[in-house]
Amino acid sequence: MFAKIRNLVARPAKQRTPKLPPGQRVYAVGDIHGRLDLFEGLIAAIERDDAARGEAVSDVILLGDLIDRGPASAGVIDRARRWSRERRVEFIQGNHEEMLLVAARKLEAFRSFLKFGGRETIISYGVDPDFVMEAGMEELQLAMLDAIPQDDFDFLDSFEKMVRIGDYLFVHAGVRPDTPLDHQLGHDCRWIREPFLTHDGDFGAVVVHGHTITEAPEIRANRIGIDTGAYIHGTLTAIGLEGENRWFIQARDEGGGISIQIAA
Repeated sequence: MFAKIRNLVARPAKQRTPKLPPGQRVYAVGDIHGRLDLFEGLIAAIERDDAARGEAVSDVILLGDLIDRGPASAGVIDRARRWSRERRVEFIQGNHEEMLLVAARKLEAFRSFLKFGGRETIISYGVDPDFVMEAGMEELQLAMLDAIPQDDFDFLDSFEKMVRIGDYLFVHAGVRPDTPLDHQLGHDCRWIREPFLTHDGDFGAVVVHGHTITEAPEIRANRIGIDTGAYIHGTLTAIGLEGENRWFIQARDEGGGISIQIAA
C-alpha cells in the first residue's frame, strides 16, 4: 500500500494552485542514499509513467544526497550519470555531496563524513571493509582519494544549488524564510531545517525538497517534502508535476523485491 500522504495544510481559497508552464513535465526524486536497487526501480517506473502520459518536455530533477548510508553509492552515481545521457536530468547538491567534497580536502571534515555514512560510500568504491573499519583517519582519507575517480568528485561538485520551473522551486533541504530566492545561501539550501519546516508564509514558490525524512510525502501550502527514508524505511519517492497536476511514484523494498506504487 502507498503510505498515506501527509497533507498538513489546506490551501487558502485566495491562493492559486501552483503549476508548470504548458507542455512541461517534471519528476523530482528524493534522497537516494546509496540505494541503487530502489533507484533502478524508480527509474523504470518514471520512464513508463512518462511514456504513458504523452508528449511533453520532460525533466527529471534529483534533489541530492545520492550517496552515503546505503550500500551502493558508487553505483548510484554511475547510474545517475548514465541516465543523464539518456534523457534530461538535472542535479541538485545535497549536504552529503557537500560533506564528501569537503572531506576530500580537510581531515576534520573527513571525520564527520565517516559518522554520517561515509564509510559505506568508501566501501562501495571497492575498498576492503575491514580496512575501512580499522584504518587511521589519514590512511583512510588517502585510500578514499585513491578509490574515488576525480571525475566523480567533479560530477558531484557540478550539482546546482536550486532549480526553478514555473511555480515550483526544487532544492535539497529548503530555503531561509523572508530571503529572496536569488539571495539564498548554498549552505541553507543544503542543510536547513528550521525555520524553514514550520514557516507557513510564502517562499516565492512552492518548494519541493528532501533532506528531512517523513514516512510519507508531506504536502503543505508552501512546500512538499519527499524524503521518505530510502535507507531507513526502504522507500524512495518521486513527485510528478504537469500543469496543475501532481502525483507520486514510490519504489519500496518489500523484502523479496522492489514494488512500485503510484498515487495522486
